[in-house]
Amino acid sequence: MTTTQDTPTGTGTSRTPTEPVLRASGIGKGYRRGVWPVRRTIRVLHGVDLVLRPGEVVGLVGENGSGKSTLMKVLVGALRPDAGTVTVTGRLGYCPQEPVVYERLTCDEHFELFGRAYRMTRDAERASRRALYAALGFERYASTRADRLSGGTLAKLNLGLALLADPDVLLLDEPYAGFDWDTYLRFWDLVAQRRATGRAVLVISHFVADEERFDRIVALRDGKAVSR
Repeated sequence: MTTTQDTPTGTGTSRTPTEPVLRASGIGKGYRRGVWPVRRTIRVLHGVDLVLRPGEVVGLVGENGSGKSTLMKVLVGALRPDAGTVTVTGRLGYCPQEPVVYERLTCDEHFELFGRAYRMTRDAERASRRALYAALGFERYASTRADRLSGGTLAKLNLGLALLADPDVLLLDEPYAGFDWDTYLRFWDLVAQRRATGRAVLVISHFVADEERFDRIVALRDGKAVSR
């Protein structure tokens, strides 16, 4: 697999022809199961092709076990495919289905840690942190440790960390599981803002409600991506 991280050549909306910010070509992945001599490979992805352009909001749906999370891990570089390539232009943000946090760190400390990993300046990290607290409505938990957060607030922190560095490409795996209605609406406000500034968003879910919020819906069926 190849992954590139380049400076974007431009921004736009999904209606403007422009170069993709993410392109996956021929992605194949299988897992080996069992023990010798009856060990076998179960193929999950069979040559998946996927393109994401600036300003697009794309939904990727599929039944449980269809390979959605496997594909997401391949796209972010957490899992090596058996075949195919992934090319990303610009900064990538990833919100995993299960939050990856440090139980003894507060929300503020998580943002500071991730800001350093992103090589953000202190002022830029703090400004982004404040904006995300306000946008998602969890300012009062700034000094609360992760192991004391409710599931919904932990989901907000998980999303906030993915958004912290204003990525050009945002990949979200079941992002609104655990959100209440108010947070769900806040989430879509953030997505709309990203679309308006030419950022691309890919939302993976086992089902999609509010289809009008997406520019395209792609389904994983029999290990391949099919436009819906």
